[in-house]
Amino acid sequence: MLQQMVSKSKFKAKALEFLRAVETGKQPLIITHAGKPVAKIVSYKEGDEAKDPVESLRGTLVFYKDPDEPVGLEDWEALR
Repeated sequence: MLQQMVSKSKFKAKALEFLRAVETGKQPLIITHAGKPVAKIVSYKEGDEAKDPVESLRGTLVFYKDPDEPVGLEDWEALR
């Protein structure tokens, strides 16, 4: 997906025009300062706010029987 980049000063002068382009074109807009990206504007998708961060992490946690026991000791070459 092609991303358009624009400086903060150009964005300020034509903010509504740029926002309409993001809305209709569904292409992100990167706002820059001194040539470096500082913000990204993307089209809003219905349901984005309903995503539960805890739900997205469910099933990714590694379970340890003894949480105080060190893990990965075999990976340290200095301990060999």
